[in-house]
Amino acid sequence: MRISYKYPINDSDFSNKLLAFTKKYTFSSYLISNKNNKDKYKKHQLIVALGAKHILKSDQDSFQKLSNFHIQHKDWIFGFLSYDLKNEIENLSSDNRDDFKVPNLLFYVPEIILIIKDNIVEVHSFLLENEVEDLLNNIRKENVISSNKSNINLQFREEKLEYLQKIKDIKNHIQQGDIYEMNYCQELFAENASINPIEVFSDLNTRSKAPFSVFFNFDNHYLLCSSPERFLKKEGNKLISQPIKGTRKRGVNEEEDILLVSELENSEKDKSENVMITDLVRNDLSKTAQKASVTVEELFKVYTFERVHQMISTITSQLDEKYNFVDVLESSFPMGSMTGAPKLKSMQLIEKYETTKRSIFSAAFGYITPSSDFDFNVVIRSILYNDISKYISVMVGGAITINSDENQEYEECLIKAKAMRDVLNND
Repeated sequence: MRISYKYPINDSDFSNKLLAFTKKYTFSSYLISNKNNKDKYKKHQLIVALGAKHILKSDQDSFQKLSNFHIQHKDWIFGFLSYDLKNEIENLSSDNRDDFKVPNLLFYVPEIILIIKDNIVEVHSFLLENEVEDLLNNIRKENVISSNKSNINLQFREEKLEYLQKIKDIKNHIQQGDIYEMNYCQELFAENASINPIEVFSDLNTRSKAPFSVFFNFDNHYLLCSSPERFLKKEGNKLISQPIKGTRKRGVNEEEDILLVSELENSEKDKSENVMITDLVRNDLSKTAQKASVTVEELFKVYTFERVHQMISTITSQLDEKYNFVDVLESSFPMGSMTGAPKLKSMQLIEKYETTKRSIFSAAFGYITPSSDFDFNVVIRSILYNDISKYISVMVGGAITINSDENQEYEECLIKAKAMRDVLNND
């Protein structure tokens, strides 16, 4: 049984030293909200999960195995749902290129959990008090993370003209009534590339300061994520989903920022994208909700982040007592903001037009508590790094509707990829 101890934090670099300390573990997670005060559902500033007592990796019957794993250990578990988990939910398959190679689902029970809020660190572990104090002293002795010196040039997997033609083809499907909207993504990559993932993540997080950022290390695979988007949170019987659809770059000054926010707030194209996904999320949540409990708390709300302005809607529901947390995840995954509407046909077309398996990208990373509450992000604005094959993958995309302009969609991809490209080519 875990024992919990609380200590004040008197070291202003403690969080950065804690990130550096994760290198000592084969499995480690570092989930940071970057003091995002706009999220009223945020509970922690930082959660770190070090080491793995028990590990679940699954490629079939994954949701049932996740349920059994949680019941068996009755503990905190951290991990991801990969995009190809969709193949277990629907009659789908994936034959696209795969250079990252992960299971459909991976979760682990950590040895040590550190939760930071309001300059207090709460340590949950199986250690004695003097062992916890030794751990914290070792973290305090850790060197501050060095400057990132990466010099990696990412290549596009497909040429711009090929991308533009695919957007036209997708719009033809919309014109024919196959779909209303589809999220299409393209890959930027580098081969034979070596980086220090902790330094790169630290740099990326400093530049982006996103509210659902994650550093995850597992078996020499790394997720460096600066996501602004929550997929789904469960808090008691309440479920919260906050899909993003609608993006503008940051302005060079406050005056331009105000104009860009106004442009996004009044964009009929972005509103049409957003409302379609909001309706899809409402439908997903209704599958496990108490009758008439699905509510749109915010519609078309524009939030400003370090790099971009985003249009976010917030949808909530009350969970029907006959369903459990696994039912909620299975009925809602993959998230509509990264697939399209209708979801099944969109996913079929995604497999047809995209060239690379999405892997953890456009999927979800998060944690589940002993009481079956959870919080998962949407894995976007992310770098995937395989330290064994020295392969780097960055995927970016956007929602394609009948009103989409091919060149504008391409430019939006460049905006979304900029932080990752800059941090990887830091010369």
